[in-house]
Amino acid sequence: MTADPIEALAADEILGPVVAEHGPLELEPAEDLYERLVISLIRQQVSMASAAAIRERLFEAVEVTPEGILAADREVLLDAGLSQAKAEYVKTAAQAFVDHGWDRQTFAEMSDDAVKAELTEIHGVGPWTADMFLLFGLGREDVFPVGDLGIRKGMDLLFDAEMTRAEMVDAAERWRPYRSYASLYIWNHYEGGETEVGQA
Repeated sequence: MTADPIEALAADEILGPVVAEHGPLELEPAEDLYERLVISLIRQQVSMASAAAIRERLFEAVEVTPEGILAADREVLLDAGLSQAKAEYVKTAAQAFVDHGWDRQTFAEMSDDAVKAELTEIHGVGPWTADMFLLFGLGREDVFPVGDLGIRKGMDLLFDAEMTRAEMVDAAERWRPYRSYASLYIWNHYEGGETEVGQA
């Protein structure tokens, strides 16, 4: 196994030119895990611009911690731009963090699949949101979020072919164990650096 993920991907016939174009990319864990989950919940099935506006209003209106969200009046969350469903999602996720006492150490001891299984027990957290948490919350190195629209469009562009999700997952095996880094390059290739285009 090559110790450096960038070097490994740079040597790949398909992704190498993209790595050369964009240079080294970093995968950095989020400082606050609950806040990171809320950001992904906000970004579900909305444009990046809409998500950014909602995020700004929400972070101005309330303290985005499990305790802050649980204490917040639902109308405040709705006024910030959350839908009824997403207001419920962020509160349910907050309750899960409180009930389980989740912190970075808790997740550090869990496999990617175990983290996904735990998170998707939360109402409103599906595979895409769990993948975003693994990638941008925990900084896990080998996540391939095929549920993301930007990843799928980027894969079609990269391979110059329309592929099924299963075909994309198979194609991405060549980048194991650094599929998270590969995903960063695919996003850059398609969106010019915008990550988390959203599930679809």
